[in-house]
Amino acid sequence: MPDTDTIVAIATPPGRGGIGVVRLSGPLTPAIAASVLRRLPPARRAVYAEFLDADGSAIDRGIGLYFPAPHSFTGEHVAELQGHGGPVVLDMLVSRVVALGARLARPGEFSERAFLNGKLDLAQAEAVADLIDSGSRAAARSAMRSLNGQFSQRITQLVESMVRLRMYVEAAIDFPEEEVDFLSDRQITDDIAELLAEIDRVLAAAQQGCLLREGMRIVIAGPPNAGKSSLLNALAQVDRAIVSATPGTTRDVVDQHIQLDGLPLHLLDTAGLRDAADHIEYQGVSRAREAMQQADRVLVVVDDSVAVDLNALVAQLPAGVPATVVRNKIDLSGRRPGTASSANGVEVAVSAQTGAGLEGLKQHLKQAMGYQTGGEPTFIARRRHLEALSSARARVLSGQRVLAERRAGELLAEELRLAQQSLAEITGEFTSDDLLGRIFSSFCIGK
Repeated sequence: MPDTDTIVAIATPPGRGGIGVVRLSGPLTPAIAASVLRRLPPARRAVYAEFLDADGSAIDRGIGLYFPAPHSFTGEHVAELQGHGGPVVLDMLVSRVVALGARLARPGEFSERAFLNGKLDLAQAEAVADLIDSGSRAAARSAMRSLNGQFSQRITQLVESMVRLRMYVEAAIDFPEEEVDFLSDRQITDDIAELLAEIDRVLAAAQQGCLLREGMRIVIAGPPNAGKSSLLNALAQVDRAIVSATPGTTRDVVDQHIQLDGLPLHLLDTAGLRDAADHIEYQGVSRAREAMQQADRVLVVVDDSVAVDLNALVAQLPAGVPATVVRNKIDLSGRRPGTASSANGVEVAVSAQTGAGLEGLKQHLKQAMGYQTGGEPTFIARRRHLEALSSARARVLSGQRVLAERRAGELLAEELRLAQQSLAEITGEFTSDDLLGRIFSSFCIGK
């Protein structure tokens, strides 16, 4: 059940600013707002007033707003006090509200109350945080689509299709004299196939949204003096890493965030892979290997103008981590820029010095992660959404199999029930308090 406490928090970022907003929500909101502003503002109308302390002196002056329940973000009585953005002034105002009976809000508690009061479903509530944290314009637009309910609508449509199918299956189970006709009915196999196809479409869109939210973690590795730091600088279009002709210049992991057609990329330049000459270089090589273990993809950079034992180098990579060989310095070797397949996988020929082949490398990275620009508008998604959709898909596939192999309507009905439960976790129709706690604790305080 929703909390009956009245909560308060500073809703603007920490630090000094021109404007600071204090937000409160709960049953005591009207009385607290009236005490601070001398009178309760009319519903949804801004009033200019002094913000009063307990002795009647002015803490600040600014705009007061009141949103009576249920027509508010949280579904409760909500008020906002919009004043100057000094930390001391805002702390004084929060202290005054707390003295009048409110308590400090937990991170994400306003959005949590909006969810509990039915103002947002769980996917929309998560989109609030994702909109705030957007790292690109494409991510912001996708988060807004999720906040507007487009992702939830797709999930709801899947659930409705699943419910209709369950009703058909369970009705046949309740009337066993019709079981033979039911099991031989072509319609149910067609419905299952269409349901799987729609889950695949939603899953593909969600994977794009997850990439927009989380991006790719790319580790640049390879032998010393292969041009790894130069490649980082060329992709980032900024001199982020030190470049030197002396081998072993990079001793630590150097990271840089960039955008690639709206896709966030987390690039990590690492120490050259070789037998370390001293303890410091040994630490650098160890960190390089740790970074590769956590990568979405490793770019193995080699100097194309010198002989390299590529097989031995690729053998040093972590098992299960995708890798792309980048043949750098083609301005010295004379190789033409481009992408080719080899026994070691995909190889991309580039020159970090001249920029030749870099566009091909960028296109390869997008294709490797399944990221596509244009086409159907996507929505923001999280890894838990992908896991729920994948779980639902696996359940429907299992039901399809038991129907085909065993003509077991009861098992099909149970698999469909479990698939529906997995989908309901996305919107919060079925979820645990522990999951809610983990989700909302990652939100901003005051949101």
